[in-house]
Amino acid sequence: MSFKNKTLIITGAAQGIGFEIAKQLASKEVNIIFNDMDNDLGLAAQKVLQDLGNCRFVQGDAGNLNIIKKLIDTAINEFGSLDFVIANAGITTSCPFLDYTKEKLDQLLHINIQGTFFIAQQAAKQMLKQNTGGRIIMLSSTTGIQPHDELEAYGMTKAAIAFLAKSLGTKLAPHGITVNAISPGATVTERTVSVEGYEEGWAKLIPTRKVSKTSDIAATALFLLSDGAGQLTGQNLAVDGGWLNVGPMPDAI
Repeated sequence: MSFKNKTLIITGAAQGIGFEIAKQLASKEVNIIFNDMDNDLGLAAQKVLQDLGNCRFVQGDAGNLNIIKKLIDTAINEFGSLDFVIANAGITTSCPFLDYTKEKLDQLLHINIQGTFFIAQQAAKQMLKQNTGGRIIMLSSTTGIQPHDELEAYGMTKAAIAFLAKSLGTKLAPHGITVNAISPGATVTERTVSVEGYEEGWAKLIPTRKVSKTSDIAATALFLLSDGAGQLTGQNLAVDGGWLNVGPMPDAI
């Protein structure tokens, strides 16, 4: 299953899961257009990706429609077509439900919902115009399936993303475009590695006895982008070591 000369847009990919996906695809000769809000992190990531293959960095707010259109335009102007889109950008806000503010919710909805919705919309328009099919992946979360204390708003957005993938998976399938969601469980990233007891606490409760790595999520993404996943659409794949089957939260987290 060759990815050679395919073109990918991925948002929020200067580090973490998005960066790992971009690295793995760049090494398979996929043209990468990636986005991040943080310019310094983006430029550092660009240096790594350029050593692996073709890449372009678009700095900016992944919830901004102008930035989204710029990503699409960059793909077409630089590489001639668009094959894959991964809506990876997202933020997490942890706060007691009764204390949650409108400002926090506006920010969360802007990135997680508006950003995901409109990158999918604009990508679908381009793929339909090309009439060559395509793949769209959205990053959801197990938090959108199993409630977590103080993550009610975040979980709400991730549940919405999974539903959007289900809806669009049906709508776009006749045009050769698959749409799926990935729901990572506990995963070691730059953000979570700094949380005391994170990995040890979660590992005790996960049936595989280990938290996921970014490479585990990337492997799932690469499968969904491959020809072998052509009959998978509208799905939400949990990459969590089986945690959703047992469900408790570790006391240390």
